[in-house]
Amino acid sequence: MHAQVVSSAPKEINLSIKDTDVGILYIIQHELLKTSGIDFAGVIVKHPLTNECWMRINSNSKPIKEIKNATETAIKTADDLKKLFNSTIKVK
Repeated sequence: MHAQVVSSAPKEINLSIKDTDVGILYIIQHELLKTSGIDFAGVIVKHPLTNECWMRINSNSKPIKEIKNATETAIKTADDLKKLFNSTIKVK
């Protein structure tokens, strides 16, 4: 995954993210939208053949900090789900 800042302002950031699965970005978007300080969080696939996605975040605080927090929350949730599956499902 390669991320690049396309444009940045104190309360807005636009990112270009290449070589990623858009599903991961949708999870981060979901976590961002649960945050009260986020006015907008959007993800689009720029073009399916280029494997490039764009993400835009508008927030009341620093958007890069909000992305970091949302990513950490998504990782923790996925880890909790993994632990749940490992504790209840026995693989033969």
